[in-house]
Amino acid sequence: MSSLNRYKYCNSLTEYSRFKTREVFIGDVPLGGSNPIRIQSMTTTNTLDTQATVEQTIRMIESGCEYIRITAPSLNEAKNLETIKNELVRRGYNIPLIADIHFTPNAAEYAARIIEKVRINPGNYADKKKFNQIEYSDEEYKSEIERISERFIPLIKICKEYGTAMRIGTNHGSLSDRIMSRYGDTPLGMVESALEFVRICEDNNYYDIVLSMKASNPKVMVHAYRLLVNKMIEEGMNYPLHLGVTEAGDGEDARIKSAVGIGTLLEDGLGDTVRVSLTEPPENEAPVAKELVDRYISRKRHNSIISIDRCDTNPFEYTKRTTTNLKNIGGSNVPVVIADFSKMEVNYSNLKSIGYEFDAETDKWTIKDSAADFIYLGKNKLKFELPQNLFTIHDYSIWNELESNVNSFPFFNLEEIAETEKYSAVMNFVEITIADITKSNFAEIIRNKNIVFVFSTENEHGMAEQRRIFFELLKRDINNPVIIRQKYSELNDNQFLLYSSTDAGALLIDGFGDGIWLNQTKANESKLELINRTSFGILQGTRTRITKTEYIACPSCGRTLFDLVEVTNKIRSRTEHLKGVKIGIMGCIVNGPGEMADADYGYVGSGIGKITLYRGKVIVRKNLNEKEAVDELIELIKEDGNWIEEI
Repeated sequence: MSSLNRYKYCNSLTEYSRFKTREVFIGDVPLGGSNPIRIQSMTTTNTLDTQATVEQTIRMIESGCEYIRITAPSLNEAKNLETIKNELVRRGYNIPLIADIHFTPNAAEYAARIIEKVRINPGNYADKKKFNQIEYSDEEYKSEIERISERFIPLIKICKEYGTAMRIGTNHGSLSDRIMSRYGDTPLGMVESALEFVRICEDNNYYDIVLSMKASNPKVMVHAYRLLVNKMIEEGMNYPLHLGVTEAGDGEDARIKSAVGIGTLLEDGLGDTVRVSLTEPPENEAPVAKELVDRYISRKRHNSIISIDRCDTNPFEYTKRTTTNLKNIGGSNVPVVIADFSKMEVNYSNLKSIGYEFDAETDKWTIKDSAADFIYLGKNKLKFELPQNLFTIHDYSIWNELESNVNSFPFFNLEEIAETEKYSAVMNFVEITIADITKSNFAEIIRNKNIVFVFSTENEHGMAEQRRIFFELLKRDINNPVIIRQKYSELNDNQFLLYSSTDAGALLIDGFGDGIWLNQTKANESKLELINRTSFGILQGTRTRITKTEYIACPSCGRTLFDLVEVTNKIRSRTEHLKGVKIGIMGCIVNGPGEMADADYGYVGSGIGKITLYRGKVIVRKNLNEKEAVDELIELIKEDGNWIEEI
């Protein structure tokens, strides 16, 4: 079997094309097939509060939602879905509703009779999740599947009878003990968790299924979805995909994480419906999802890209491309960030926007963790000294004239580096396009010149074109470090944030890139700050360079036992200086120890006004008073030696 077939998960790695899935009707709004990518979100109100849920649902519809999901943690909430639906219809809103089910099959079976779709989590629907390490023999494993089938088949029969669709939604953090024992905490475990339930459905001739593979870590999420499609192709399946990064948090970081995960899959034509999970009012989610999705309406008209005849990477796991170490780029170094000052004069004020603040009285610099590593000056010259760890890049013609170029490096195009006899003995930046790698003398030109490539593209399908260049370097065993350069024009700030996170993030998730260089036309000081924040946010979101605290916060729902937005902001205000620490903030036990699988610490609602604290997946303090819980969290971090005083 060729590597392309073994690793197949989309129609093409170079030509944009939607992966064709089967059409599934969610009420009167079909999903998959040739239908548009649908937008959805989830209410955060108490499902028993009909008026609040209806009002919030209407706000979500008006913000762009085509499906609305509502939690039904017990039979009472499931019964009230009918009241909610009738009130919505009475007020002129006939939108498909989805019941969100976790541990309660009776609630799912009731809801399936009255609304258009149910969502079940195979990790806890008739299965066990107690974080026990149990070894299952083949016979015991088969017996467990039979037990689950008996509990699951009644729901399948009801869905068939009432024409109700079903989402089988795996979450990275809630894999059952049985799955964990055989596959571990892996994308393969996530995929098999869902496919076990799919096979039971197919054995009972039920096919109105949608699948999802959610995780708070975009790397895990992307690998799981790709592997799911690969396995579906092997087994002759083509179920629609619901895309989402779960527990993304709020603000820019959440939008970046969501774009990295969702955008990476959309780039390859995967995804039939999208939900962006934000710890914000749910009506904020649909506009972000729509901004991501609308980018692909005309994408198939992009310029053609050289096709790939072999695949030298495994798209289902993370492996960083091996590169040589030049100065602080490549090798084992974290990816660098380049800030572009070629269109403006450098001064103390605008350097502050990229993390460098100068105090004239003490003649000292204050440098943030998220401070750019290089500044590109083009043809500009400096009028003052920079801190020693901030390096400059000049166009070759200017660099060649500098009196001192110890901390400065030249920037060439391929023709310039081929013709010159003078270049830096340490490091030379060379911008190349896809056309350059097809030149017969390409390998000869770059030999023995300590080159860092800067990949550039004008293609509308730019990520795929840059990925194609990486594949060519792998094929030729060329190990030069690479800076991913993305250029954008005529974008608002939200579009810039989402598009750059998609384009650079998709490459970084595949282990490609030793740095990023983002350009936005008409950049001023405020744009420089946005570009720098976004650059470091992308590196944080792809887990390739950690420069700040990470918050894994659920988006809230009717099960939530405290004000998630308020508590998240309170925890953030006291811990955001703890570089590299991951804190999970979960509204209830359903989304507690499982969904914050990657977190170092967990703050989980365990009852009205009660909080349970976790160290990883282990409970360390139970049923604390909510008023004292944040202080107790800080004490726990201090006990572990992970606390530093804020400067």
